[in-house]
Amino acid sequence: MTDERPERRPIPFEQPLFERVDGEAFFDRLVARFYAGVIEDPVLAPLYPPDDLDGAAERLRMFLVQFWGGPSTYSERRGHPRLRMRHAPFVIGEAERDAWLVHMTAAVVEAAAAGELDEEDEARMMGYFVHAAGFMMNDDPSD
Repeated sequence: MTDERPERRPIPFEQPLFERVDGEAFFDRLVARFYAGVIEDPVLAPLYPPDDLDGAAERLRMFLVQFWGGPSTYSERRGHPRLRMRHAPFVIGEAERDAWLVHMTAAVVEAAAAGELDEEDEARMMGYFVHAAGFMMNDDPSD
C-alpha cells in the first residue's frame, strides 16, 4: 500500500521586517531622515527639547528596531513602551499628527526610493505609522 497523502512542508513564518532590511543600519537611516525634517518643522521642533534631540532619536530608533522584529533593547532599557503615557506631556492634536506624518512619510518614501524597502514593506510601515500617529493624539479641539 502506498502513502497517498500530500507532501507535508513546514509552513514558513514570515521573516520580520528587521531581517528583510539591513537591520539596525536601516533604522539608523530612517530615523536620521525623519529627524532632519523634524528639527526644521515649526510645529514639531518646539516639542523636542534641544538638549535631548539625540536622546529622542535614539529612543525612536530602539523602539522601531524592536517593533519591527529586532533586538528588544528598547524594553530592556526603558520597560514597556507605554507610548501614550510617555507622550502625554506633549499636546498632540491634528497639526502635530499631520506634521509628524509628513516627516515620517518622507523618510519611508526615501527609503523605498533608495531600494531599502519593497512596496509591501513600505505600505506596511506607512499603515502602522498612520495608525500610531492617530493613536498618539491627545488634544481634541471639539472638547
